[in-house]
Formats: sequence, C-alpha cells, structure tokens
Amino acid sequence: MISQIFILSAKGDRLIYKDFRGDASSEQVDTFYRKVSALPKDQAPVVMMHEGLHFIQVRNSGHYFVATTPSDSAPFTFIEFLNRFVGLIKDYCGSLSEKTIRMNFALIYELLDEMLDFGYIQTTSTDILKNFIQTEAVVAKPFSLLDLGSVGLFGAETQQSKVAPGTAASRPVLSSRHEQGFKNEIFLDVIERLTVVVGANGSLMKADIHGELRLKSFLPHCSEIRIGLTEEFCVGKSELRGYGTAVRVDECQFHETVKLDEFESNRILKINPTQGELSLMQYQISDDIPSALPFHLFPTVERHISSNRLRVYLKLRCDLSPKSVSQELSSPDQSAEFQQNHKSVLWSIPRMRGGSQLFALFKLEIPRLGTTSLLEVGPVSMSFELPMHTCSGLQIRFLRLSALEPVLPHRWVRYVTHSDSYIIRV
Repeated sequence: MISQIFILSAKGDRLIYKDFRGDASSEQVDTFYRKVSALPKDQAPVVMMHEGLHFIQVRNSGHYFVATTPSDSAPFTFIEFLNRFVGLIKDYCGSLSEKTIRMNFALIYELLDEMLDFGYIQTTSTDILKNFIQTEAVVAKPFSLLDLGSVGLFGAETQQSKVAPGTAASRPVLSSRHEQGFKNEIFLDVIERLTVVVGANGSLMKADIHGELRLKSFLPHCSEIRIGLTEEFCVGKSELRGYGTAVRVDECQFHETVKLDEFESNRILKINPTQGELSLMQYQISDDIPSALPFHLFPTVERHISSNRLRVYLKLRCDLSPKSVSQELSSPDQSAEFQQNHKSVLWSIPRMRGGSQLFALFKLEIPRLGTTSLLEVGPVSMSFELPMHTCSGLQIRFLRLSALEPVLPHRWVRYVTHSDSYIIRV
C-alpha cells in the first residue's frame, strides 16, 4: 500500500507529487530531502523512517523516485515498483531528465493513475498500459550541427551515417498512434561499470566489473530474437570453452523471459521482446579483469612550508588503443575548478586519445601548512565513459530476428564502459 509517490530533482525541486490516500501531508517531501541532504554524498539508505512513515527511494539519473507508506511492508516490492516506474517513463518519454519530466508531467500523472488505485498496485505491464494511456509524449529535439555530419555531397550517404547516433535510442518507444516515419529499430547495449581501487604505491587493490546486456525494442510485434555471445564466454573459473581468449565471469543472471536452451551449447540467447527496455543479462567479474585498466594516474605531492603552498602534479595516461576510444580526437579543451564546499579540485577533460598522456599542476595555498597536511590529500576519484569498449572482452556475434518478420528492422549493437567507482590513493 503506497501513500505517496513523488519525484525530486538533484537540488530537491518537486517535479511530480501524487497523494493516493490522504494519510500523509505534502510536507513529507521536504522532510525526505532534508534527511537525504544531511547525509554524506551517495550514502543515502534505500529505506528511511520518520514519525511512523517509511520512505523508500530509488535514485536514477540524479533524480529521487520516492514512495511513502505507513505500513511495515517488505521494501523490495516498492523498490521493484519504482524501478519499473522509471523504466516506463523512459519507454514513454524516451529519456530521463528534468526537462523531459517537466514537459511530460501530464503523461506521468496518467501513468500513475493507471498503475495504482488508492495506493494498491494494479499493473506495470507496458502491453496493458498502452491500451489506456492517451496522452502523447512531448519530445524536444535540440538542433545540432553534428547531425549534418552524416550527409555527404548532394545528400549522399557517408560512412558516418551507417553508425547509430548517440540520441537514436532516446525517443519514446510507444510513439504517437498517428505518427509516421519512425524506423522500426532494435538497440542492444553492452554496458559495463568499473569499480577500481589503486593503492598509493600503484598496486591494484580491487578491480570489479558489473556488466549488463540491455535490449530496447521499438517493434510493436516481434516473434523471436536470437543473440549470439562470444563463443569463449565462460561462467565460473573452472569452465573452459573454445580455443580463443576466454571471457570469464564469476556470476551471471538472466531475465525470466530469456530462453536458454541453446546457451550451454552455442552461447545463444533467445527472447520474444515486447516494446520497451529490458535487462536481458547481468554478469560480474571480481578482482580479475582480463584486460589492462583503461587509465593510470601518477600523482606527486610536494610541500613548501615557507610559502604555505602545496604542489600537486598529476600525470594521466590512457592505455587503450587510439582506435578503441573514439575517432573524434579532441583538443586539450581542459578546465580546472576548485570546489570550496568539498575542498577538492575538479579537472575536466572532454575527450582523450587512446595511448596519450595529459599533465596537470595544481598549486594550493593552505594556511598553517604542516606535516599532517599531506595526510589530508587524496584520494583521486575518476569519472569517465568509454564508447565502443568493454573491459571484459565480451562481444556480440550476431543479432538476428525470426524470418517471419515481413520487413527486417534496423539493428544496432553498442558497447560502453562507465566508471562506477575509480579511486587512486595518493
């Protein structure tokens, strides 16, 4: 039983608020944000309680999705509902941002009205909801000169036009019933998140990979999709397959709708997807990354007591192949900013060529600089995104649809690696 549902921005702005039962005041929204903002960054618990009211929250894209309930029920039901609510917003609105939520508030309120009745969950099925939702999504497509890069002389197709743009999948899956011209497309994303801790002496203390195969289908109907993984894909340390370099994972979980009758023999996944986004497979590798780390950082700290100044040298090296990161080789359009609230320096690098090195020198004036000041320096935290690269080595051999389809849709396979937590101790 859910009393309230609300969505807050990262700054605490109220974007969506729905009261289903009237047994809790709207002031609980401010109470929740005060409790969350008082905690250390990214350490807010999933479940909190205040004066007999339970707050269950899920954070996605910097936004807080919160459900409140006075009952002492199992929180996993509410967490699963909130995650499904986030997925439905992406399906109907195309992307998840503050602007998208504000532009489609009427659609989101209609979704909540159909999903919940007096606080009781009715359905979260996309197939059922699309028969009742009447509000059309508002999609804002900003103009970009980069969109013209795929048009050649006299409108001829270029090599770049054969690559799916980064915003291709950021449109509503459930588009207007009267809208024509949208392509039937399928996107399969191989997403990996790195958790790395490097010691002060340069030794690797922790290296984990959390991977996911995520399918986003724009097809109204689809009989069956066959997805071929790397033949040398192994689950567990003892398993050995094929003659090439093995892709080993410690754990692997599949969505309940995935058929695995050909997985053991041929490493093929089969599924009959509905419209929307679906996590097909999740896998994990712990403390045994098969490839080299993408980035290495070499910090040096010098102390000058006479001038109360601390000099921090940073040398950043990208150990990936030049062709594995990006064909858009960037400039040194770097920037640095001292953040007084967090007592940290933010070094921003828009792009970096594989195999290159970058250097930075930061001079910090610290009053009453002493020997203990060096203990307060660090660690260094890195945040990055690597397109067309996986640290596990997992590849998609093929993405095939059933021959019963009258017109084959466009199929896209994309790879991306994110830094979930990349820490270098100084």
